[in-house]
Amino acid sequence: MTGAQGRRLFPELWGGVECTLHRVGDSFHSQIELSGHLGRPVDLELFATLGITALRYPVLWEMVAPDSLDRPDWSFSDQRLPLLRRLGIEPIVGFLHHGSGPRYTDLTDPAFPDLLARYAGMVAARYPWLTSFTPVNEPLTTARFSCLYGHWYPHGRDDRSFVRAIITQCRGIVEAMRAIRRVIPGARLVMTEDMGRTSSTSELAYQANYENSRRWLSLDLLAGRVDRDHPLRPWLAGTGVTKEDFAYFLGCEMTPDVIGLNYYLTSDRHLDERLERYPGQSHGGNHRHRYADVEAVRVCPEGILGHEEVLRAAWLRYHREVALTEVHAGATREDQLRWFHEAWQAALKLCREGVPVRAVTSWALLGSYDWCGLLTSMDGRYEPGVFDVSGSAPRPTALATALKQVALFGRAFHPTLTRPGWWRRPERFLPGCRPMPTIPDLPHPATGGVVVIGKTGTLGRAFSLVCASRCVPCHLLSRAELDITSRGSVVAALELFAPWAVVNAAGFVRVDEAEEDAATCFEQNALGPGILAEECARRGIALVTFSSDMVFDGSKGAPYHESDPVAPLNVYGRSKAEAERRVLALHPGALLIRTSAFFGPWDRYNFVTETLRRLALGETVTAASDLVVSPTYVPDLVHACLDLLVDAARGIWHVANVGAVTWAELATNCATMAGFDPAAVVPRPAATLGLAAPRPPFSALTSERWGALPPLQDALTRYLHEAAADMLALQLEHAGNGGTKKGP
Repeated sequence: MTGAQGRRLFPELWGGVECTLHRVGDSFHSQIELSGHLGRPVDLELFATLGITALRYPVLWEMVAPDSLDRPDWSFSDQRLPLLRRLGIEPIVGFLHHGSGPRYTDLTDPAFPDLLARYAGMVAARYPWLTSFTPVNEPLTTARFSCLYGHWYPHGRDDRSFVRAIITQCRGIVEAMRAIRRVIPGARLVMTEDMGRTSSTSELAYQANYENSRRWLSLDLLAGRVDRDHPLRPWLAGTGVTKEDFAYFLGCEMTPDVIGLNYYLTSDRHLDERLERYPGQSHGGNHRHRYADVEAVRVCPEGILGHEEVLRAAWLRYHREVALTEVHAGATREDQLRWFHEAWQAALKLCREGVPVRAVTSWALLGSYDWCGLLTSMDGRYEPGVFDVSGSAPRPTALATALKQVALFGRAFHPTLTRPGWWRRPERFLPGCRPMPTIPDLPHPATGGVVVIGKTGTLGRAFSLVCASRCVPCHLLSRAELDITSRGSVVAALELFAPWAVVNAAGFVRVDEAEEDAATCFEQNALGPGILAEECARRGIALVTFSSDMVFDGSKGAPYHESDPVAPLNVYGRSKAEAERRVLALHPGALLIRTSAFFGPWDRYNFVTETLRRLALGETVTAASDLVVSPTYVPDLVHACLDLLVDAARGIWHVANVGAVTWAELATNCATMAGFDPAAVVPRPAATLGLAAPRPPFSALTSERWGALPPLQDALTRYLHEAAADMLALQLEHAGNGGTKKGP
């Protein structure tokens, strides 16, 4: 939106699909295939509901013409581009997204620019109504990963290959846009580049200066700024850039129409020669010094440069429209919201100052795979974005709601936005790097936040710890402070704390005792949650409450989905099934979590912890060999529940780690992983263990609504790492007592 004087009042809201198609050796890896978008055109209709005006979208060279430019396959773009046009969304078309091109070329091939230009001309001729193009996404970053670090094809590892890749890509951009403009004279070049600042110790100032000049290199080449006075000119000449190359770019007249800046929490770097202060994976260097290259946010008191300064610096350098063309954080859901909120607020501020910020782009609408490892290994590690595609269909997250609010009202609204992201908090620093005096901790608000019921229980304490780590204010209440079986107590607490959400982690948990005390079990597990649901619904408060795998009878013989009918075998299971019915009837917006057999590092009274304790003391462990469950790691469970809560998810969800095992198999696995003798685990049929309550023989959980938590083996590995100190202390204590137990 622009004012009467042509000044932009608000940036546009753009979106983007993570579409990296990079090559490692002879293998190509496609993000749009991993996300399912390749076969799901209906995603575009979901995007249209967000209120975006433009979409960065792939018409990738490697997809359309993988074997030859003479045999293109336009089926994907023929379907998608007209649909975007009908939906009123402008496509910003990309040809290469961290790619090296099809098999018949690469980033150091002299023929690359002409081949890309020919492809660009073919796209323009087929879709002459297109207006905006990004021929090559982040050429500098792609050159670094492909020809300096050797991660991607063609796997170069020297400055000469790196510079050649930059020159080749930028020539390709120039020739591609020339070919496009012969068909579409007004076509705009939306040039994108990762944009971070490098800081350093005084010893490494020369390296930081070099990297701060290098970050602009691709843009400077296109803008004709690499003249004799450019600080990188001597270095470029020394790495093989010819006089003809310099002359070509000085006369190319290809300053981008929109300077697109991709800025991440990892973009700003800090260099330090004191290697002992930093983890080994950060160690590197140049020909003069060895040094650590770390995220500036983790070590610098001033933190990150920030979106505002990134945009302002680009505007002052090029005096063209600027845009944030990728805004995404691989973080918890509320921190994803906070990161986007910061970007949007920075863009609004600059618009008011007269800086022409064209747009803010919510990137990775469908999330991304394995970028947490910079695509150096493809392990299927997924980070959700505006939609979560880990389930059977894309599910809108809290970011989807935020984008709709921005499109309608010019700002996002969510209770968690009142607190800062992790990059603004004291815990962001690496050990030994926190400045003195320390940044003061944020005060805990007297009202608002999340009320967690169950102060003495495993889940309640876990929620309190995780909420604190995520800067989500939490009031952890005991039964004396909020008794869910008393309507008066519930009303008083909700009025006193005025939360935006309530987590009910209280209840009757003694499964066998429930057989003899059904009245108390039902009062605490069904009647109480019903009262809580009714009062939360009356006030518009979000509610999370917990159910169990014991609502099933185990006859399915396979993991249970959310839609499977319940048929509990015991009193405890019947109380949970009744709670589900009551809560969802009284508060249809409630989030109801079914989980199973949880274990974790924050209490000593779960099966895994008790098993390891007994093994460490040289005792045997007897466990059921015919009851199959889905053990669930409490930190994973709580983080997932908070994400779903922030997303305003509702209804029944199964949340458990991937893996169905018997209790005996779980104990044996723990023994083996911890270095104990697995023969100390004694498998027994459940009928011989003296259990009062019947158990379902197979109650493993899976989900049809979303991707499950990490695999059980991964969770156990993390648990054992957390519990290692306690296990060692027990073993030392046992050895010190001659291998005998203390006491009578």
